[in-house]
Amino acid sequence: MISFIKGGAAADHRGEIRFVNDFDMTNVKRFYIITNADTELVRGWRAHRIEERWFYVLSGAFVVDIVKIDDWEKASRDLPVEQEIMRASEQRVLHVPIGHGLAWRALEPNSELLVFANSKIEDAKLDDYTYSVDYFVNRK
Repeated sequence: MISFIKGGAAADHRGEIRFVNDFDMTNVKRFYIITNADTELVRGWRAHRIEERWFYVLSGAFVVDIVKIDDWEKASRDLPVEQEIMRASEQRVLHVPIGHGLAWRALEPNSELLVFANSKIEDAKLDDYTYSVDYFVNRK
């Protein structure tokens, strides 16, 4: 089940600090940042059978579509798709456990998404299931 880890922000005359203090990064092995070319581009569908990931919006906003994969050989096209909107102003981390597929679209220009993963890059290529953008028909 996906979940959110809440964070917060503190500001004073020096500026602002955004934080998610309850995010335990013990299992994190790597991170990367995604910036879509524009707000029309949909990045996805990509699923992972053994990797879990956490997502934090650094700037702007993203819409994320999430599907729980039912069959790794041939996923059902009509699986229910959950949609979440994430904004940098929310200071929260989205946790996506193993077994899910995701598709992303930036809602604002120059949006940046920070992604944490629990596998090393050399292991990630062994756990990469990709579907066409229009594969899941229950997508909003």
